Amino acid sequence: MTITFHLNGEEVVLRDLDPSATLLDFLREERGLKGTKEGCNEGDCGACTVMVTDRAGSKPLNSCILFLPQLNGKSIRTVEGAAGDDGALHPVQEAMITHHGSQCGFCTPGFVMSMVTAHKNGATDHDVQLAGNLCRCTGYAPIIRAAEAAAAQPVPQWISQESLPQATEAANTPRSSDALAQLYAAKPKARLVAGATDLGLWVTKGLRDLGEMIFLDGCEDLKQIAISDREIRFGAMVDMNRVREAIEPLHPSYGEMIRRFASQQVRAAATIGGNIANGSPIGDNPPALIALGARLHLRRGDSRRDIAVEDFFIDYGKQDRLPGEFVEAVSIPRQPDRLRVYKLSKRFDQDISAVLGAFNITLADGSVAEARVAFGGLAGTPKRAAHVEKALVGQPWSEATVAAAAAEMSQDFTPMTDMRASAEYRLESSRNMLMRYFRDLAGASQSVLEVQV
Repeated sequence: MTITFHLNGEEVVLRDLDPSATLLDFLREERGLKGTKEGCNEGDCGACTVMVTDRAGSKPLNSCILFLPQLNGKSIRTVEGAAGDDGALHPVQEAMITHHGSQCGFCTPGFVMSMVTAHKNGATDHDVQLAGNLCRCTGYAPIIRAAEAAAAQPVPQWISQESLPQATEAANTPRSSDALAQLYAAKPKARLVAGATDLGLWVTKGLRDLGEMIFLDGCEDLKQIAISDREIRFGAMVDMNRVREAIEPLHPSYGEMIRRFASQQVRAAATIGGNIANGSPIGDNPPALIALGARLHLRRGDSRRDIAVEDFFIDYGKQDRLPGEFVEAVSIPRQPDRLRVYKLSKRFDQDISAVLGAFNITLADGSVAEARVAFGGLAGTPKRAAHVEKALVGQPWSEATVAAAAAEMSQDFTPMTDMRASAEYRLESSRNMLMRYFRDLAGASQSVLEVQV
């Protein structure tokens, strides 16, 4: 496999590369660019953040779980490339010095590159932009002050005019969904790589050999979003930041959950198709999609079919997907916003959920006409609460009805105890979430960010 990319303004051509080699290892071991740090090596701490630019724009990405073939035709800036060729510092670097934004400095390169990317994109929601960068000694206040100070400064020319190389035609990197369908039908045992936010850990933490890999980033037609009066349709390769941007005006609670379920770096790489296809029982997207009645569009060669998202998950680690079949898109029917998504986790930002509940209940004349209630974290798959829904439908929308339906939760789920929560805690929390939904629709404030002491 041969790929071409730009690294800090210079063209790099790599031939016969290991497709599971990560950008972080390449930077540090092959190029001697030691500024990019290895911290957690799983995409949690942000010390390895780099700026990656393609024709759609610039993103901060975790280089530790970024495979080199994903960079074909793109431009990468590391902390060494944040400054100009003449040594002129980026405004972010100047501000970090002025506002004392670094002590030990281990996390600083990642912070700088997240801030450089946000600065280029004009993003000033600094708490959101930097939620994926951890600092253990400086404290966040001076870093945020540096980001605020740099925001008004112009983007340096060497950043704003980043050039892009021509992507190399490489094996196992299809350029369209048609090419992917043909290639995957011929190689049904190959591993599909979308954003690699999950598969990357199989290599860095599990030390697994992924075998033959097919990289999907070149399939531009799978990155499209179509919003009509009838549905919202996401191509499988739409990253989660773009999903959030599209869904937040229509279903704000869903959009807020996406903000919390991963960092800016992870959301910029993770795709909606990959998030569903990996079949995680604690994935935060599927319960929300199930509650909205979303459908999954699958393709195998020239054959296509679509199924309800809830029917895709058969059992733990088992999905309704044939050999050589891949997720092409997911569609959500347009509807009035009744959806609420509640995420319960030990950390507010970028943490795995102990329980995630999604509630979408339709009322008519004071009674429940339709109920779609789905959870993650309570079973081996994302799953609807069938007994709870049955106890709600046809009943008056009242606290008594909700309490009676919540009692049915134990008929739907037998959760496990693990490091995130006990079975009892999970079950009680799921009941409380249903009552929270009732009070939410009644107008009571439910945001933990608005709690005052």
